Amino acid sequence: MWLFIAFLLVPLIEIGLFIQVGGAIGLWPTLAIVVLTAVLGTWLVRAQGISAMNNLRSSFSRLDNPSEPLAHGAMILFSGALLLTPGFFTDAIGFALLAPPVRMAVIAWAKKRITVSQFEMGGQFHTQQPGPTRDDTVIDGEFREVPQGKEPNHPGSGWTRH
Repeated sequence: MWLFIAFLLVPLIEIGLFIQVGGAIGLWPTLAIVVLTAVLGTWLVRAQGISAMNNLRSSFSRLDNPSEPLAHGAMILFSGALLLTPGFFTDAIGFALLAPPVRMAVIAWAKKRITVSQFEMGGQFHTQQPGPTRDDTVIDGEFREVPQGKEPNHPGSGWTRH
């Protein structure tokens, strides 16, 4: 239901804002602002996305919980989509999500409402397969011996010049 309301209200808000801003400053300045925010937003998303990826790699190397850097990265990605969408309302939300204090507030709000039942790092993934157990060090396969020299009518692999 909330998604339906968002898909209904956001375009209506954007249309209303376009009419208001276009009436106040004119068509061409309005379009210039839309293009400028898309370009500026793309540059900011790229810079913050690189920083978020570095934070995520760092949390993996320290074996820390990666959920917070992942959440930052997801919000930066979402803000990029909002900034590329033409409109003033979506741009405002997109620029707000690029601010780290806003992202921290969203993460704090989400932490109150989300419960993690199990989190484990560094362990192995275990599955149980029906039937007899097998030794994973044994690899079944077929082979045939390849002669040492090249045969005179050998066509080649196609990957090298002969």
